[in-house]
Amino acid sequence: MPRAAARAGKSMESTNWPPAHSDALRKYFALGMSYAEIARAINAEFNTSYSRCAAIGRARRLGLGTACRPGETTTPISIPALTPRAQPQSLHKLGERYKAMAKWLVPFFERVEAPKLRCVDADPLHLSLLALESGDCRYPYGGDGEGEAITFCGRPKYGSSSYCAAHFHLTRGPDPVPQRPASAAALRVVEAA
Repeated sequence: MPRAAARAGKSMESTNWPPAHSDALRKYFALGMSYAEIARAINAEFNTSYSRCAAIGRARRLGLGTACRPGETTTPISIPALTPRAQPQSLHKLGERYKAMAKWLVPFFERVEAPKLRCVDADPLHLSLLALESGDCRYPYGGDGEGEAITFCGRPKYGSSSYCAAHFHLTRGPDPVPQRPASAAALRVVEAA
């Protein structure tokens, strides 16, 4: 008889559990022992090292039980019919229902007046970046809208700044630029020897 036919003729008995071990598992299962206790008892009786999980797997293959413990009922549990769910409430009804809580859930922002922007009386030349030269004001104009070009003032620069005099004072704020006081530390001249 070929091997496949021999395997098919066997009734789900695995070759790694001898029949005496399977019979002991059936006997201990009928006594109502837990799978851990069954594994310990078989290991003590036959000097083996089966685990609790091995005992559970073997019991399933033998058709002794399902996932429940020995001694528990293996009859299928009747599940009560589910009641149909209520229709979801409309957003308007939910808004009315939780109106009192809405003041805590939704942040409230007070309207704040935007500060007045400072402006200068400068007549910009609106030069492109490529048209700017080294001594031209680089104060930008435009670019606020999507695709709007950015141009630059282009007037002569103020001192070593990047801006003309009007834009220099605009970027520095209303207060004059504070001058750094001279250090009071005494300088010591060291002569080379």
